[in-house]
Amino acid sequence: MTHSSGTDVREYKAVLGHFCTGVTVVTSIDRGAPAGFTCQSFSALSLDPPLVLVCVRKESATWPAVRRSGRFAVSVLAAHQQAVGDRFARSGVDRFAGVAWRPSPAGMPLIDGALAWIECAVSEEIDAGDHTVVVAAVTALEAGTARDPLLFYRGRYLEHERREAVTR
Repeated sequence: MTHSSGTDVREYKAVLGHFCTGVTVVTSIDRGAPAGFTCQSFSALSLDPPLVLVCVRKESATWPAVRRSGRFAVSVLAAHQQAVGDRFARSGVDRFAGVAWRPSPAGMPLIDGALAWIECAVSEEIDAGDHTVVVAAVTALEAGTARDPLLFYRGRYLEHERREAVTR
């Protein structure tokens, strides 16, 4: 399949898959219930003021719940949390079933055992192709005790042994 830009979709995904990313879970509370989704498109944006960005698929069924809240938390997953990343990437399941979490200072769900968490308030949404770029102000953050991140590389999670070989 080729897009209007002339870029082949498979080639685009294969080439950009060579950029290793961390894995996060974006969470919020909507109408008293937790909501969340797995997100690889997360990044620091600004130091002054402290801003982050999250890129969300326009067809996301979960983003509208997060948007209504106006606040969200980002849990940066640790290497041992692949099952959590998988769970929050699925549709049609209770993503929080069996997943331990606690509230952030503003009440957003924080995934237990995460490498770090960042609490945010939505500042701006920017239309960008098939995604929405969300700019958010950081309101609180903390590093956890886990040491190794969960990484995604070339379409799959990077196993610990393979990660060591790639980073040498």
